[in-house]
Amino acid sequence: MNPYYKDYAEFLSEHFQGKVQKISVNTGNVCPNRDGTLGRGGCIYCNNAAFTPDYAAPLLSVTEQLDRGIDFFRGKYPEMRYLAYFQSYTSTNGDVDALMAQFREAAAHSGVAGIVIGTRPDCMPDELLSKLAELNRRTSVIIEYGAESAHNATLQLINRCHTWEQTVDAVSRTAKSGIPVGLHLILGLPGETQQMMLETVDAVNALPIATVKFHQLQIVRGTALARAVEEGTLSVDTYSVDEYISLCVSIVYRLRRDIAIDRFTSQTPAELLISPRWGLKNYQFTHRLLHRLAEEAGQHS
Repeated sequence: MNPYYKDYAEFLSEHFQGKVQKISVNTGNVCPNRDGTLGRGGCIYCNNAAFTPDYAAPLLSVTEQLDRGIDFFRGKYPEMRYLAYFQSYTSTNGDVDALMAQFREAAAHSGVAGIVIGTRPDCMPDELLSKLAELNRRTSVIIEYGAESAHNATLQLINRCHTWEQTVDAVSRTAKSGIPVGLHLILGLPGETQQMMLETVDAVNALPIATVKFHQLQIVRGTALARAVEEGTLSVDTYSVDEYISLCVSIVYRLRRDIAIDRFTSQTPAELLISPRWGLKNYQFTHRLLHRLAEEAGQHS
């Protein structure tokens, strides 16, 4: 816990006893902006290999992936319990009964304390949400929506194929069902000024969310964004570490105090990352940010 903002550990302590660790699960469900349902190619910045660990292979069952993930962490954290994190692509894009079978399989694993479902705001039908709300009465369920921005022009540019209004609808329905809701947001998307990013924070403050996850826009090999930047058809602002920390400080001051911040940065494997190459792990960036917040607090005391 720190004095400047509510961190994710504090949020987890409100819902779970003892330490918990996320383990990624890959269901193999593709995104509707990839399979032709809404579009093709997916988000322009996305290379799924950048955030899917080796143990989360879609050819393995949910239980097998969890077993491998627990084996990976067990040596370092023998007393840890785990959250099954349905992370890759769109984890609620598919047949409702088949999806629920996967979620129930994860929830039934002896090492699992709860499940976290990452998805898109346009992929949460009422039928599925109702069944997840029922599961939430027996085990802990958290849903995280990839919102990325509150600006529809940006969402169109990055090929999200959903609107901010759909995010508002999904968050409202999910919170009403009793399930804690999180949002994912990307800072530095093409065409977005700092003022636009802070306007997204203002829009987030108006929603009944429990957590938010920020990360810097990364240019990753093999993506449409990387090709567009190389060809000169799209430009993005490249933040230095200090510039990005200043942006994050502004966000901390702006964000509603009861919303827990999961993280400010994301790490892409070095062999895939083009920029920004800061050479910092997430915890190292957070340490620098907290140091800056402490300095600013001292200046205003």
